[in-house]
Amino acid sequence: MGELSVTSKEGRSEATPSPIVDEAAPAANTKQSTGRRDGGPAGPRFPLAALRALRSPRRPHIWFEILLVAASYWVYSLVRNAVPEQRTEALHNADRIWSAEKYLGIAVEQTVNHAVNSATWLIVSMNYYYATLHFVVTVCVLVWLFRRHPGRYAAARLALFATTGVALLGYYLYPLAPPRLMNGGHFIDTVLVHHTWGSMASGNFKNMSNQYAAMPSIHIGWSLWCGLTVFALTSAPWARVLALLYPTITLVVIVSTANHFWLDALGGMACLAFGCAVSYAWYGSLPHHLPRRVPPPRGRARLAGLSAGAPVRTRRPAEGAAAGRR
Repeated sequence: MGELSVTSKEGRSEATPSPIVDEAAPAANTKQSTGRRDGGPAGPRFPLAALRALRSPRRPHIWFEILLVAASYWVYSLVRNAVPEQRTEALHNADRIWSAEKYLGIAVEQTVNHAVNSATWLIVSMNYYYATLHFVVTVCVLVWLFRRHPGRYAAARLALFATTGVALLGYYLYPLAPPRLMNGGHFIDTVLVHHTWGSMASGNFKNMSNQYAAMPSIHIGWSLWCGLTVFALTSAPWARVLALLYPTITLVVIVSTANHFWLDALGGMACLAFGCAVSYAWYGSLPHHLPRRVPPPRGRARLAGLSAGAPVRTRRPAEGAAAGRR
């Protein structure tokens, strides 16, 4: 092999050297350019590659994330308030929930509501807690994920968005009046009694928000998402304790202010379970099992090194293997 036999005029066979040609090169080049061994069209491999790239953890971009979160919260508020207020059905559903809780022996919301309302400083603090922290803490956890765990950010954010999306569906399919609006429920609307700003469905804001969107409790869904995310991704004992206390305190607050039943909290937990399932189905793993950081693409990293004036060294495979053996 490597030589060609040529017959001369005298009938002798002479060996001539063959040109140095890499016979596999054309085929390899064809495969690289077309994506197929036979040199045919690439077919559906490009869409599959694009889909695989979308399902892989990527480095988030700050301005895109800011716009996405802001737009998502605006859409959430718009859709939630656009759900028709089915007052009669919502009050009937509240009576059914209350009856079910009495049957289960867990209908203690009224007792908790009256007991906490007797401590003015406590119930006023809870009113402001209910009005603000569900949004403030959620945004803070998103920022912390973006800065400290960028490789896990997208998966965690998807779980949060899916939780919120299915909650909106619950508001439409199951209108529910909060305890403070029940007929003959004898619950105290703590915002009205203490003249505080603590609920978009009370006081001067009642016409700006859907008052019958109590099931599921998005306060529980979001607070539990925050607590579990921080608990799974941090090792500091004090941070893990606070992570578990946050959804627990939120549960006490939503009941004490008569904004939700216990069963509304179960609805929020179910929404979070759905959101985590969506994230797992898309990324193939829960957020805390994904890599903490995702390196930039090779081309971008090379350009960054060149712009910084750092020399870019390339090694042959044999040199790399020898270095690894050392």
